[in-house]
Amino acid sequence: MDFNLLLDNLTNPALLFFFLGIIAVQLKSDLSIPENSSKFISLYLLICIGFKGGQELAHSTFNLEILWSLLFGMLLASIVPIYTYFILRRKFSIENAGAIAAAYGSVSAVTFVTTIAFLEMKNIPFSGHMVAVMALMEAPSIMIGLILMTISKKRKKKNNDEDSIPMKKVIHHSLTNGSVLLIIGSLIIGLLTSDAQAEGIKPFTTDIFKGFLSVFLLDMGISSGRKLSDFVKKGWFAFIFAIIIPVINGCLVALTSGLFMEATGNRLLMAILAASASYIAVPAAMKLAAPKANPSLYIPMALAITFPFNITLGMPLYLFIINLS
Repeated sequence: MDFNLLLDNLTNPALLFFFLGIIAVQLKSDLSIPENSSKFISLYLLICIGFKGGQELAHSTFNLEILWSLLFGMLLASIVPIYTYFILRRKFSIENAGAIAAAYGSVSAVTFVTTIAFLEMKNIPFSGHMVAVMALMEAPSIMIGLILMTISKKRKKKNNDEDSIPMKKVIHHSLTNGSVLLIIGSLIIGLLTSDAQAEGIKPFTTDIFKGFLSVFLLDMGISSGRKLSDFVKKGWFAFIFAIIIPVINGCLVALTSGLFMEATGNRLLMAILAASASYIAVPAAMKLAAPKANPSLYIPMALAITFPFNITLGMPLYLFIINLS
């Protein structure tokens, strides 16, 4: 592994703001980002990445690589929840195992955005269609997780069963979830926008992007620090799972993606999508469909363990494997 690359990643200003947020919590500081501001920045990041992805896609010629990338992403989002669910059932309840499996089958838009910033910093090119891959990986994992819960319960459906999972509502929620809808919508808008029109909003979509990303990661650091103590009480199994599973997924995809992808940037993005875990879309869906699942378990696993691992050690590791293969 290139340790200079690792050092550069660890000293990335956006990442250092993430650690500042964690340190602030440990020092019991009153540092915080207003909730409305945090939501605005989240929306801003999704709009920018979706729009720029649409612009890149507009300049791309549709080919077999794009098709295989989309299919491979959806396949990952379906397979990962299945195999992780049966591992998790050894230690967790049906609801918690299903929620965690769905989170690790789904993706983290913030990890994806951070990886794009990393690629831009290193001048490594990537294609806009990877945004579409990310967007398509949200819903399948949520639905697979809920289907596994339903099968495991082995109970008859009853109209008056208050614990029954409203599958129709869950599917609708997965497809219309705000983050999914916004990034797909922004992708389409970017696809339809001309170069001249895109240039007019470049200061908004490009010039201030890294600054807003730094503020957002500061907020993520504060959120992670607050949840870390509750997570530690859950034992070592959850901690080890939150690192080992992303490493397995990321390394396997870093190796196999070379079968249908050529660009190093695209392969790294696919690997990071496989290695990341959702802490926005999946918790929102599970709150509706599986209220018995414990959010203080699966959110810290994704946000406080997997997320910082991927953006510090994960990216250089997956890139190292890609460059070797």
